[in-house]
This record gives sequence, structure tokens and C-alpha cells, in this order.
Amino acid sequence: MSAPVFWELLHEDRGSGARRGRLHTPHGTIETPIFMPVGTLASVKAVGQDDLQTLGAEILLGNTYHLMLRPGEALVKELGGLHRFMAWPRALLTDSGGFQVFSLAKKAKVSEEGVLFQSHLDGTPHLLTPERSIAIQEALGADILMAFDECPPSTAERAVVERALERTTAWLHRCAAAWRRGPNALFGIVQGGLDLGLRRRHVQEVCAVELPGYALGGYSVGEAPERMHASVAEVAPLLPRERPRYLMGVGTPVDLVHAVAAGMDMFDCVLPTRCARNGLLFTSEGRLVIRNAAYTKDERPVDASCGCYTCRTHSRAYLRHLFSTREVLALRLNTLHNLHHYLELMRKARQAIVEDRYTAFLKDVVAREGGGGDALAPELAE
Repeated sequence: MSAPVFWELLHEDRGSGARRGRLHTPHGTIETPIFMPVGTLASVKAVGQDDLQTLGAEILLGNTYHLMLRPGEALVKELGGLHRFMAWPRALLTDSGGFQVFSLAKKAKVSEEGVLFQSHLDGTPHLLTPERSIAIQEALGADILMAFDECPPSTAERAVVERALERTTAWLHRCAAAWRRGPNALFGIVQGGLDLGLRRRHVQEVCAVELPGYALGGYSVGEAPERMHASVAEVAPLLPRERPRYLMGVGTPVDLVHAVAAGMDMFDCVLPTRCARNGLLFTSEGRLVIRNAAYTKDERPVDASCGCYTCRTHSRAYLRHLFSTREVLALRLNTLHNLHHYLELMRKARQAIVEDRYTAFLKDVVAREGGGGDALAPELAE
């Protein structure tokens, strides 16, 4: 049997809560802080697994809800598990499907048992329970499994959030009981919206269940970035110091560096890949919308300080031409750049932590990427 997942704390920055760690899994070692590209349907859109390995991605994220609907976890297991099915030799984390059930499914009915919902694809009924979520993730063969949770909107009334917390805690105990404790790891998820009192209470409830790792969910769902940063800064240090901490579904480069400063170790978000497909590129000097006419004759790379294939090889003018003419290559080149930018940001963050200069690094990233350039237009983030 493969060695189980475990995490080691290597260094803590003297001027912040930033942590340098190492996560060991049956499919390789992951240096933290780390960004995980999102491969919802066993594929990171617009790039191949060879691209991801070249970029240095050490772990990808897949999704229980989507994979249970297509192609089905039974088929994936029959074909050797998710790693073999998608030809990915490195680590995989699977989301529990909870967020998608509440955000995508039709006519979802929540009960203590689980969630009865209609598929967003064809309307067929499904019941997803904590036990079913864990069974699906284990059938897929993920290295890290996520507990099934209820994720209410950040704007939900307190009573709604409190009921969701109670249900999430009860479901966590059922997930832990269903988990077969093989070579994989199960992470619990702390909810609570922006209410710090509820967050603190839920941290205690979730962390009372001894697990290999813990996550913060329910952020970046409509609240102002400043409120999210402040909340994460308060809640992250409450999570066990000796366990990896995962901030789910967040966010922009500025969001990530703030969260690292708070003590978070792992991140995922569709933003770099989705924005790439919509022509928005992240650079060390701010955001750039490649379709803009200003780049028609621009021979410069997207980012002169970037070492990705796209920036080493192609001009802004060429990328604008590809995007304007809807050439498929535009999606790949843009995605390669954005993912490189995120992964390189984490590499630089790790180095800054080891050198005890993370606070200065944070200020530099915020100054460079937090202002100026083209705004992140709502239509690009959908």
C-alpha cells in the first residue's frame, strides 16, 4: 500500500503568519503554499497534462459532482482510477460536490440525509449523501478527499448559516465514519460566512474531528475582497498549526498572497483558466485584456518578466490576432501564461517565507497587481 498523506511544517515567516510546508502524497510531494489548477471534468481546460507537468503543477483538482454525472465514478474505477484515466502521475484532490449541488443542480432539496437534486445536464434525480460523496471520491482514487458540506451564500441570513453549520458538522462525522482511511487523506471544511462568531464556533466543531487537514469554505462568493481578507486573517490561525490549511475557491493573485500571510497553505480557483479563455491575462504589472485594440501592433510579450512559453515565444500582437479570430491556440497560450503566473507566484511566496521577507513580498505584489491595468470585468469572471 502507498504511504499515507501527511504534511510537515518547514518554516514560519518571522513577520507574518505565512508558512512554508511540504505535503507528502502517494503520487508525489507538494511544496506549500501551493496553487492547484482546476480540472473539474478530469481536464484543465485548454491545456494538456504534459503542459501542466512542464509548468510545474504538483496537484490538480477534480470534482465529485461533475465526475459522478459524466462519465461516472464506476467507469473511472474500472479503467484504473482517475490518475490513470486522465494520465496524470501527480497528486489529485477531489471536491466533495457540495458546492456544485447547491449552485448548479436543479430543485435541490436538503435534508439531514443529504441532498436530493436534479442533474443540470438532463434533469435526472440523484441523492448525494456524505457516505456517497466519500465513496465516489475513493472510487476515483483521489489523494485528498473533501468532506461533504453545505455552502450557503455569504449574504445568507444568520439563521440559514447556522442551520448549514449544524448540518455540515453532522455530515462531517458521517464522512469520517465512511472514510476507509487508506493512503488518501480526508479534509474537513469550516463554514460560517463572514460572521466571525460562527466561523470560530465551527472551527472548534470541525477540528474536534481528528483529520489530516482542514479547509475554509464559503469565501469569494460575492463579498468584497477586503472583507474576505480580514475574515481569513482572523480564522486561519485558529486551524491546527500542525495540519495543512486549504482555502477553497480563492481567488486573484492579491487574494492568494493575503491568505498566505494569514497562514493558509493550499488554494484552487478557476479564475486563471477562465479569464485566460476570455482574454484576460494576469501580469506582474496588473491585468491585461488582450483583445484591446492597443495591442494590435504591440511586439512586446504579455509580461517581460515572465518566463512562460507564451511570453518567451509570442507577441501581444499575435495573441490579440489569435483571440480576435477565435483561433483555438489563443486559449492554450493564454492559459499557459495565467497558470504559470499563479504557480510562479506561489514559488516566489515560498522563497520569501524561507528568507523571512514575506511582508515585503506581499506589499510588492499588492502594489504591482492590486491596482492599475485593466479591471477584472464581471463578464470575464463568470
